Amino acid sequence: MAKVIPFKGIRPTVEKCCKIAALPYDVYNREEAKEVVLKNPDSFLAIDRAETSFPDDVDTYDERVYQKAHDMLWERINKGDFVEEDKRVYYIYELIMDGRSQTGIVACASIDDYINNVIKKHENTRADKEVDRIKHVSACEAQTGPIFLAYRSNDVINAIVSKIKGTPALYDFVAEDGITHKAWIISDEADIETIEKAFEGMDSIYIADGHHRCASACKVGMKKREENPNFTGDEEFNYFLSVLFPDDQLMIMDYNRVVKDLNGLNEAEFEDKIYKVFDKVSESNEPIKPQAKGQVSMLLGGKWTLLNVKDEFKSEDPIKGLDVSILQNEILDPVLGIKDPKTDKRIDFVGGIRGLKELERRCNKDCVLAFAMYPTSIGELFNVADAHLLMPPKSTWFEPKLRSGMFIHCIK
Repeated sequence: MAKVIPFKGIRPTVEKCCKIAALPYDVYNREEAKEVVLKNPDSFLAIDRAETSFPDDVDTYDERVYQKAHDMLWERINKGDFVEEDKRVYYIYELIMDGRSQTGIVACASIDDYINNVIKKHENTRADKEVDRIKHVSACEAQTGPIFLAYRSNDVINAIVSKIKGTPALYDFVAEDGITHKAWIISDEADIETIEKAFEGMDSIYIADGHHRCASACKVGMKKREENPNFTGDEEFNYFLSVLFPDDQLMIMDYNRVVKDLNGLNEAEFEDKIYKVFDKVSESNEPIKPQAKGQVSMLLGGKWTLLNVKDEFKSEDPIKGLDVSILQNEILDPVLGIKDPKTDKRIDFVGGIRGLKELERRCNKDCVLAFAMYPTSIGELFNVADAHLLMPPKSTWFEPKLRSGMFIHCIK
């Protein structure tokens, strides 16, 4: 039974929202973040990446950076850039990319559901990345970047969402990257009760994107429980900001690989190894995009080759059967010597949003080999999470990205 509750959200004024809403903190490096904030001082990235307010010799993780994030957030709330709801509500958040729409419920999910695996994971988290967001959330006393959750589509929730979307939107703007963002408030008590009960009927919700932010929010909540031994479970720190999307509206893009050397092999020797695992389908001087599960496109020596995995390497196992697992287990590890793709500097990962031309650019710059993958499906993600397993690193790339700063959950 999932506990997904309404909350007294803090949100930008209608006039300010389009300037405040920002891509997640972790899609930028420090230099890129500084450029965004310099161009648009209203951007929430100034708070999410408060090191942009300091000279470069101040460490990103300096305690002054987190205090600055707190100060900027609450200064802007107090001066009227944001408003706070006078009651608990849900929000509807729609994103439209290239004509494709996905619509989620903005709500607060339970840290107990995360701990008890009602909210299921499919990735490991890194302690160092958790610490940064733990400090940020603790300092700000608020969660500012929502966790991207998914659930199996529900007719009851769909009906309410469809009804509310027939009314004028609270927010409606197109961001610089061409993504349309719309939002509505669900304030009717009957609708709120119906949605809450619909989620209570679900035994599983899934983290699609934001594993580190989710783990961090839960650890902040657990720390606050230790500091407040008489906690009831109803305090705001027991919940974390989320947007929950039905599975049938989500799109996972390919997450591709580029490799810097052939581990001492020449191209002919490497191709001999490849064709022990894959059958050649076609060749081209132009990029070839895989069209089905089990297909991989390889760029080597300026030539694209479409490959099909041989039947003997396919598997019904939720992990071993993933295309990214087959490539890792049969080629990247035994042939190229890349045993841990999380730490090996000889491999890099390119999100599908950048297109196959980016793979060509990298192979002309600092790499000799690229693999274009067929996207992992949402069903595969659910199967892995249901089996309490973990996907290989960089298995999924979700688009479009949720904006930070549009919805804030105070945990004071």
